[in-house]
Amino acid sequence: MLLENKHVAIVGGGMGGLLLARLLQLHNIKVKVYERDLNADVRVQGSPLDLHEDSGLLAMSKADLLDEFYKNVRPNASKARIVDQNFELKFDEHAIIETSSQEISNSNSDSLQDISKPRPEIDRSNLRTVLLNSLLPENIVWDSHFLSMEKENEGWRLFFNNGKNVYADLVIGADGANSKIRPYINNQKPIYSGITMIEGTIYNAKENAPKLFEFSKGGKVLAFGKEQTIMYGTKGDGSLLFLLSSKIPENWILENNLDFKDNAQIFDWFKKVYQDWSPKWHELFVSNELFFIPRPQYCFPQNQTWETQENITVIGDAAHRMPPFAGKGANLAMLDALELSDFLTNNEFLDLKTALSHFEKRMLERAAEALENTLKNGEQLHAANALEKLLSIFNKTAKS
Repeated sequence: MLLENKHVAIVGGGMGGLLLARLLQLHNIKVKVYERDLNADVRVQGSPLDLHEDSGLLAMSKADLLDEFYKNVRPNASKARIVDQNFELKFDEHAIIETSSQEISNSNSDSLQDISKPRPEIDRSNLRTVLLNSLLPENIVWDSHFLSMEKENEGWRLFFNNGKNVYADLVIGADGANSKIRPYINNQKPIYSGITMIEGTIYNAKENAPKLFEFSKGGKVLAFGKEQTIMYGTKGDGSLLFLLSSKIPENWILENNLDFKDNAQIFDWFKKVYQDWSPKWHELFVSNELFFIPRPQYCFPQNQTWETQENITVIGDAAHRMPPFAGKGANLAMLDALELSDFLTNNEFLDLKTALSHFEKRMLERAAEALENTLKNGEQLHAANALEKLLSIFNKTAKS
């Protein structure tokens, strides 16, 4: 076996890193995840995830975690209500018969039509808990914020900001879009997609945004108008997460000195930029329990490539950062984990570098295809006819 008597260090405890650790653990590989968070409760989790049958669900099945996944699925979370900028309801997925399971299982494309296909949806925090509980306690090392590493013998010496250092024969970067491992492999810079999203979280949404909370019916709400979007959904912890998405110049936020800790300033920005939208949307901004994050959407070049090394690779956003408009981020990361674990343990390759080369080639090919689709979707979702386009797709799916 390629990893016999070798130590594997996974930097980053997101979905891809944790799943990879689980899969390697099943093969009795010596693996540790080094995560910067102090513990499992620190990280603020994002929007719910819908797992795809050909990637996320497949990976959970191979990790023998599918039953645990379905115990935590939120049945209504994937159902959508579509409204216009005036908050007039145009389509309600809660009111129609669900697509049959066979139709769902055949939905594996990344096109805009895929948005209308319901898939099992889970809160990120719950999925992360499932993955964490599947690991031996000693296989995840908390409070390990990666600083740097240097070559040592046939592997790497990793240094963390807590003053500790470790040796690993193989390093796998699963540390997200701003990966500190990726520069040891590839120095290509991400490209701005032309779209910026502002993420907001309203805690205790039933009290702090009661009308929006009730309207969602535990699912998601999609709104389109004036080449802008607002999307929101509730989570199992009672919070409401929303995304304001529009085409703005890359440095617009910086040049306008927006302070995302100043909720009143962000509300003023919204009333200016979304001036043609109904005041009903203002409920997003009235709570004192409100938290904002700016998210300019970047991607790595579609034709990116690098020379494979024999003791380091990257997966997930660290390898193929892209906007979320095809819903593939977490699913691709989990598929990366599945394929990499297979290539490292299936005894088909003579050495690590050959296994990593085969993995990286396949990973970058599917990432390039997904990026093409997500950029196309981003344009369509912010087009003047976005509402009409989505309604046509959803209505077609409802009738199928």
